[in-house]
Parts: sequence; C-alpha cells; structure tokens
Amino acid sequence: MPLPSPIALLPAAALTHTTRSIRRGDVVAVARGVYAGAAEWGALPRWDRDLARVHAHLMTHPDAIVCRESAALLWGLPVVGALDAVHVLARGGSTSRRVGGARVHTSAHDDRVIEEVGGIRLASVADTCVDIARHRHPAVALAVADAAVRADARLSAAILAAVNEERASGRGRRRARWALARADGRAESALESISRAAIEWWGFPAPQLQQWIGPGGDADRTDMWWPSAQAAGEADGHLKYDGRLGDPGGALRAREERDRRLRRRGARAIAHWSWDDLAEPSALRDIILGVGLVPESLPDLDSLSSLSRLLRPSLNLRDSIAPTTPLHSARELSAR
Repeated sequence: MPLPSPIALLPAAALTHTTRSIRRGDVVAVARGVYAGAAEWGALPRWDRDLARVHAHLMTHPDAIVCRESAALLWGLPVVGALDAVHVLARGGSTSRRVGGARVHTSAHDDRVIEEVGGIRLASVADTCVDIARHRHPAVALAVADAAVRADARLSAAILAAVNEERASGRGRRRARWALARADGRAESALESISRAAIEWWGFPAPQLQQWIGPGGDADRTDMWWPSAQAAGEADGHLKYDGRLGDPGGALRAREERDRRLRRRGARAIAHWSWDDLAEPSALRDIILGVGLVPESLPDLDSLSSLSRLLRPSLNLRDSIAPTTPLHSARELSAR
C-alpha cells in the first residue's frame, strides 16, 4: 500500500477562518487550498513534508497519476534531496510543464504500468525505478533500485532492466542501464547503495554484501566484505550516534565491541564511513585504502565529482534522504 500522509491535512473548508488561522501561525499551507497544523508541520523531517505535499496535491487533484520521486515516496523508496514539485504523469501532450506545485510529465506512449491502490493512481514500483534511473544521478538510481528489489521479491535487476529496454522511448535508456543492472536487495540502506557506487567508481573490487562472520548463531553480519583483504566495511548512518535512537556513547561502545569480535573471527581490518565521507570524494577512497584494498581500475572521476556535487549542498544528510520503507509494511529508519 502507498504510505499515508504523515500528518493530518485540512481542506480550506474545514477551517472556520482560514486567513486568520494563517496570520496567527496556527496552520501552514501545504498546497493550494490544503493546510496542516503549524506545530506538527514544523516537527516533520524533510522527506515527510514532501510526502505530505504529494497527499495534499491528491486531495485537490484526485485523478492525478503520481510518478518519479513522488511515486517513490508513496512506495516507501529512498529519495535523495528535497522535491521541487509533486511529479505527476499526463498522457499525451507536447511538452512537460509546471502547474502550481506540480510538475506534469507528458508521455507519448502508454508504456508504464499504472496501479490504483487505496484510491491513489501511481506508476508501478518497476516503472518508478526506471523513470528515476533515466533522469537522476546513477547513484541515486541505484539506491532506489536496491530498495525496490529488497522490498519486493517479485522484482530483480533483470526485470528492471527489461522494463527499461521495452520502453518505446529511448530517452535516458542508456543512462539507466548502469544502475538497473546492479540492483541488489542485499544493500540495506541508501547509504550502502550509494557507497557501492562510489567504491566501484574509485576502481576498488566489488564487496560481498551482508556477509556473516563467525560461528552459527553467534555470528556478526557486515555491510560489506572483501575476502581477498579479509576486510569489512560498515556504512554507518548518523542516527545511531546522534542520540535520537538512544545513548550515542552506548552505540559507540557496542560498535567497538562488535569490531573486536570481527577481528577475533578473522577480519584483519574494519572500515567505517558516513554520509560526510561520501560527500568528500577522496575521503571514502582513503578509508578503503586504509584497510588494504587496492584499486583494480582507473577511477571514474566524472561520476565521483557529480556525486559530490549532489551530496555536498546538503551537509546535514540525515535530514535530506528519505529512509527506505519496506513495501506494505511499517516505516523503519535506515539507522545502520
């Protein structure tokens, strides 16, 4: 099911004195003719505000077909950065256009699967992955594709690639191939997915994902594992260590104890990195070099530079990337 609005939305008719409520600061406009309580709105992280904007648009345009990043939000897929508009699909027409708070994308061919769930019409998960892969940065596309394959066992890299190739329009087809071919549901967060992209672009060998180290039920699972170097890699999000999920000191002590267990069980070295390290191109390279890995190919400096430009404007990355939500289940923060 598409995710519901994270906040109660009120049509203008539900407010006794709309103008007075706005002037007092009791409510804020989420979309034209749709409002929310100011205090509740102020407490929402950026991605939940974007999700609320999608639902606000649907309140006034119930027949809209949601697509691209707006559909990704509804499906619980990761979205990098704030949305500049609600993305909707229109059949036919000559050019895409912006109307109010929506960006209308026209399609000359009816080759997307449109699902209607709970009264909401939106592009299918597979088509949403392909749309984003054709139009967004490859690392962002990989994060979306990984999350989709992880959440729905019916999807795979091969299926996503086939949807891309079968589209009548060739616009963005070649661009999308890189990310869709690498979709892997074992990557458990957008940070892991985008790290995979950066590691490849630096020329390092591809790691094994979610490898268990240790005996039986007492084993620890690493985000990434390079058996040739006996090295583990951990993509550590901010949420574990900023106090929002409990005592940050305790989380750090738990990490140190886990690292000691991994070393006792054969890990020669363990690398840890965060969003900030991805935003600075050479930081992740130096961290990976530090655990004994050697690049096998020349770096893709163009891709690395564009990734840095994508991530660096939002240095507070924990509030810029929507956490992945497994399809048809409750939202879970990607705290790893």
